[in-house]
Amino acid sequence: MTQGNKTIYLVDGNSYIHRAYHAIGNLSNSKGLPTNAIYGFTRMLIKLIEDRSPEYIAVVLDAKGPTFRHELYKDYKATRPPMPDDLVEQLPYIWSVIRGFNIRLIEMQGYEADDIIGTLAKKGEEKDFNVVIVTGDKDFRQLISPRISLWDTMKDKVTDYRGFLDEYGVEPARVIDMMGLSGDSSDNVPGVPGVGEKTALGLIKEYGSLEDVYKHLSEIKRKKLSENLEGSHANAVLSKRLVTIDIKAPVTEDIDDLKAGPPMHDELSRIFQELEFKSLWEQFSRPAEPAAGCSEKNYQLCLTEEDVIALLKRIKEKGIVSIDTETTGTDPHRAALVGLSFSFEENNAFYIPMGHIYLGAPKQLSCQRVLELLKEILEDENILKIGQNIKFDALVLRHHGVELKGIAFDTMIASYVIDPGVMQHNLEYLAGHYLDHRMISFNDIVGRGAAEVDFSGVEVARAMEYSCEDADITLRLKSVLDNRLKEDHNQDLFYNIEMKLLPVLMDMESAGILIDIPFFREMSRVFAGKIRDIQGMIFLQAGMEFNINSPQQLGFVLFEKLGLPTQKKTSKTKSYSTDVKVLKKLAASGFEIPGLILQYRTLSKLKSTYLDALVKMVNPSTGRIHTSFNQTVAATGRLSSSSPNM
Repeated sequence: MTQGNKTIYLVDGNSYIHRAYHAIGNLSNSKGLPTNAIYGFTRMLIKLIEDRSPEYIAVVLDAKGPTFRHELYKDYKATRPPMPDDLVEQLPYIWSVIRGFNIRLIEMQGYEADDIIGTLAKKGEEKDFNVVIVTGDKDFRQLISPRISLWDTMKDKVTDYRGFLDEYGVEPARVIDMMGLSGDSSDNVPGVPGVGEKTALGLIKEYGSLEDVYKHLSEIKRKKLSENLEGSHANAVLSKRLVTIDIKAPVTEDIDDLKAGPPMHDELSRIFQELEFKSLWEQFSRPAEPAAGCSEKNYQLCLTEEDVIALLKRIKEKGIVSIDTETTGTDPHRAALVGLSFSFEENNAFYIPMGHIYLGAPKQLSCQRVLELLKEILEDENILKIGQNIKFDALVLRHHGVELKGIAFDTMIASYVIDPGVMQHNLEYLAGHYLDHRMISFNDIVGRGAAEVDFSGVEVARAMEYSCEDADITLRLKSVLDNRLKEDHNQDLFYNIEMKLLPVLMDMESAGILIDIPFFREMSRVFAGKIRDIQGMIFLQAGMEFNINSPQQLGFVLFEKLGLPTQKKTSKTKSYSTDVKVLKKLAASGFEIPGLILQYRTLSKLKSTYLDALVKMVNPSTGRIHTSFNQTVAATGRLSSSSPNM
């Protein structure tokens, strides 16, 4: 039966895997599992699928153990180093990825991937399929025909029958004769000494085949070449047999077995979650199902006092609630409150908007009125509060005159206690890692770049979905993380140290740090004068004015105009290096201008980074700097400080 224009894609898995491994440097997940080859292979496979939408596809691999070629020649591939341990460790995951994409994975004892691909290619050709062999291995050139082509995806180069004839001037079947003469050092195929591919091609063009070359040996004028050919006849014949792909291998798969199925999203999502491939996990994960016993998620708006009062009654009945604030900024001491969300039952959450001010926004209760209604439960220690980075929410509420009490569980801190080595503990990561749930992205809500708005400009309906999800997922994570803390015997550390430290840090952040602003400003003025003086001295030494902060201009002045001895060049731009080490070395050699530049840089750094920047960070309402003390950043367990780093 004629198959029309249907195409089979046969992927040389060994080529793909090794290219992926060497193309990407060190990459591992938080547990230390190397993942560079898995990630590279997966990306290459996805690109193939997206570019070609293959209906028929297989990934073919070498099986462990010797093949018939080792029986012919015991030193076949003997010079190849063993596969690196960190690549071996990744192979089971690569197999799982292939199966997750519903692609046939084929290997066969005693035969190489080349033989399986050759056999399947000829089967496809016989049934009038077009066959594309996806590989960077030149051995496959021997299989090229009017229906069989090679595609090197890394170089995006296709070699088809017409292209091969134009490039080599011989039939593709003659590749085995060329390789019999030239050998293959990567597989330890001996060939003939001194014969490379160019020489081999010339001989085959002139005489037709390897056998014909030896029949006409006496006609070869180049004495050394003739001697090498004569002395290596047996090796040449053996080499031709070794490089010949077996197109009659006992492959049980037929073409219909190579039909691709739809990707198995759940399986791929699980794999990518474990490997911590965030973008791939997001691409293949599905929205989370509602919790057991709940038919669907139920997120509601509270726009009236009656809505809020009804919500308060239910929170009181439950005695526990997850809370999330939405604000106009990330500084809890300055940001305005835009909305509040609550969840006390999985898949159920409520959003109270109070500061959405876009054109056409619905009527909302004022922030003051909402907090008057909520104050009772927010300041009730007997109603337990759960949050993700709840310190931020508590500080926002404190800034608005409400003292959040009954803080019982912070999912971010719990994640940190469970695994302090993980680089991230944000809600998006925790939802994916523990619940296999892909959350609504903050940037999908507020926009990006020039189109970004603060939360007050977000439509209420979208804000509800986003904020309610935060509260709901935080509530769902609480039970999962609490169980992990129990299993790891970390409850005491979490509840009696980390959670009890949280209100102390809140008070420290609220109190802030007082700086002597007049002193800072005066010192900045003095430094500015010193910087101007040093700048003038530098220009005098240089004999010209230039931008001292420009490495290119400084390099020109030091090493071309003044002729100072060149130390080194930068690795990227290959321009003159003017880093601290270079300047210190030049200054130590007795040159004055490098020392002046070091003084200029030091004073400029102190002025801009500390004297000027810290004054700008003083809160105008309190006259103090309010840093953030972070419990979940340093893997060693110590606190860190940010915005600013004090």
